Amino acid sequence: MEYGICNLSIVPLRAEASDMSEMVTQLLYGDHFKILERRKKWSRIRLSFDKYEGWIDNKQFVNIGEAEYIALDENPPRMSSDIIDFVTSSNGQLVSICLGSNVLACQNLNDNFEGKAITGLLPKKKLVETALLYVNAPYLWGGKSPFGIDCSGFTQMVYKLNGHKLLRDASQQATQGEALSFIEESEPGDLAFFDNDEGRITHVGIIMKDNYIIHAHGKVRIDRLDHSGIFNYDVRNHTHKLRVIKRIV
Repeated sequence: MEYGICNLSIVPLRAEASDMSEMVTQLLYGDHFKILERRKKWSRIRLSFDKYEGWIDNKQFVNIGEAEYIALDENPPRMSSDIIDFVTSSNGQLVSICLGSNVLACQNLNDNFEGKAITGLLPKKKLVETALLYVNAPYLWGGKSPFGIDCSGFTQMVYKLNGHKLLRDASQQATQGEALSFIEESEPGDLAFFDNDEGRITHVGIIMKDNYIIHAHGKVRIDRLDHSGIFNYDVRNHTHKLRVIKRIV
């Protein structure tokens, strides 16, 4: 088995071994993974954090040993807490990184980081505070950064920055936690899930106080939440149909 780590700021993970293929998620600086299959230009990998699989360009990561992979697995990530920061490589070059990058990996990449970072479990009330850092981030299918993010990438990153593990897709996240019967039972930081006409869960957001929700729809935005779903004042209509509310923390 081979192992790798992302040494760049934001790298696409694709459904197929092609630059033309759908981006299914992203790697941020410091994300580590197992290499399941290696080709001349592409490798199929499985991310350590959420076990998501896809294809990465061989030019956009570096190899690490099994012992380094295990050490990264066993230690909680130390994540950059500013929207954008940078690390300095051993040759003095700067590498930009974004919110949620694992700077613990600097020791594996011979880089130096002097910015602000967070680690460990944070109180539940911090979830909404973290979510607000992403406000107005544009929607991007497969995105996980403040410069482009999708609905489940948003919830996953907010929870990750607070020391909690969520799976990658909204439908997967909906299998986690405890279901609540009513909106009135919810607390800020709980997750609300929404389905389409076929009953498939396709959207997720983070509940705030006073029946508001923050979610990625066009951009990371705040809307009203009621028993029917999300009411968007810009379009004066419900845009998402509520399916279930889950308490993860």
